[in-house]
Amino acid sequence: MASQAVEVEKKYDVGQDAEVPSLAEIPGVTRVGEPHVDTLEAVYFDTQTHTLASRDITLRRRTGGVDAGWHLKLTAEGPGPDEESGDAAGGSGSEPRRRRELHAPLGQPGVVPDSLLAHVLAYLRGEDAAPVVRLKTQRTTYALYGEDGVHLADLADDRVSAEMLGAAGGAGDAAAGDAAAPGGEARTRQWREWELELVHGSPELFPAAEEILAAAGALPAKHGSKLAKVLALPARGSGAAAGPKSPGKKGPVSDLLTAYLAEQTREILAHDPGVRLEEPEAVHDLRSATRRARSALQAYRRFYNALAVRHLGTELKWLGRVLGVPRDAEVMLDRLRGHIAELPPVLASAVKDRLEDDLGASRDAAHRKLQMAMVSARYFQLLDGLEAFLDNPPVRPGAAAPARKAAGKLVAKAAKRLERAARTAKRTHRGAEHETALHQVRKDAKRLRHVAESVEPVHGKHATKIAKAARRQQQILGGFHDSVVARDLLAKLAAAPDLPEAVASAYVTLHTRQVQLAADAEAEYLKERKKSLKVLRGKVI
Repeated sequence: MASQAVEVEKKYDVGQDAEVPSLAEIPGVTRVGEPHVDTLEAVYFDTQTHTLASRDITLRRRTGGVDAGWHLKLTAEGPGPDEESGDAAGGSGSEPRRRRELHAPLGQPGVVPDSLLAHVLAYLRGEDAAPVVRLKTQRTTYALYGEDGVHLADLADDRVSAEMLGAAGGAGDAAAGDAAAPGGEARTRQWREWELELVHGSPELFPAAEEILAAAGALPAKHGSKLAKVLALPARGSGAAAGPKSPGKKGPVSDLLTAYLAEQTREILAHDPGVRLEEPEAVHDLRSATRRARSALQAYRRFYNALAVRHLGTELKWLGRVLGVPRDAEVMLDRLRGHIAELPPVLASAVKDRLEDDLGASRDAAHRKLQMAMVSARYFQLLDGLEAFLDNPPVRPGAAAPARKAAGKLVAKAAKRLERAARTAKRTHRGAEHETALHQVRKDAKRLRHVAESVEPVHGKHATKIAKAARRQQQILGGFHDSVVARDLLAKLAAAPDLPEAVASAYVTLHTRQVQLAADAEAEYLKERKKSLKVLRGKVI
């Protein structure tokens, strides 16, 4: 596994002849360590079209220094508790940058470690990452200490030489000191920069150092990383990466879907690595984001091109189904493990291994199919489709309708759908028909929840109350559904031929337990439905 850390730093452009100022004059700094010199060489990996760099992702293999190895840098999830968010895309401006950095051992020069590769496959989408830039850096590091010897930060004085590799291009801001290739394209660059990075200090150190560094000729860097400086690439700024503008009550209703779908797309990309690395709950989280995206598309579909919505909805349904099989198997196995623990020891020991064999094999097979699906062209095309939808929404004229009123109607429509499903379930008789009807109530409650979540920017607390009420019904009926599925599974397992008597007895006991749990869940749902009626029938507008 890769190790992780969060770096908080600020870069400065400086001239070749600038002198490092007296760093001990920075407020809060009581001592400056002796300068330490390292020679670093880093090879950066990307596609020839700079897919990773355009998303503010850097992947490199660096030798020299104390942290030699493979490094992957990703934009961190929002600012820390004591700092403001800076310019995440370009890194320029007055604020420090906060990035998540993953490390892996040096390994082989041309082979990206799997523990890092898993984090970028959703962006590479079938393309290979190859060397695009080589950097050689002469780094002089000054350690800054505060009271009680606390290591506050490091100032790195870097003299950098960069070389473009392969067919990589894009050095559009070639300046003096750059060497040009025969075709006129800059292939090498040299520059100097300072980098102030926190160790154990607080973000207040950055403004404290600003005046002293500026007096020495330092200016906030125009680029967020050395690689960005070499490639001179602007941030891509797609809807998924940069995020849409916040919806307003007087803005178009299409802004609501764009914002909600962008959030779910970010969630899909964020949880993709966890699924590949088989981290706990990653499948559940990715599946939830997929379901939310599909629910929102269905709810807002009349405002968009029908063919585009149908295609994207079909692909999201496919992904949800692929994710659902291993997730449902995990849930069922965990559920029954808990109930086995409630059995008498003799029965528990008799059935535990048998159940692990029966369900574990199907769960593992489902996970293998999921891993294959997530390196397929279909999955990568779905990610492309989500981002294309966000970048250029295929809106109809009605999408310009005022958000507040149109959104209220969408919630009312979803609430009426849930009410119809509940009445249908009430009329059905006990048995499979009734269980199917309750399952439909659960699905409609989930859709209402997602639609209500999407309109929270314009309907605030009341939309939140509706989403919570729908969520409570969804969760209770989710437990009901799990009990029904477990009941049927146990009946099937208990009917297997030549089953040891102790195992058969345990299965019967577990089966009876699921029947009771299903009945309890339905009773709880009926109580919750009565409590929720006032909220769900209330108008959002």
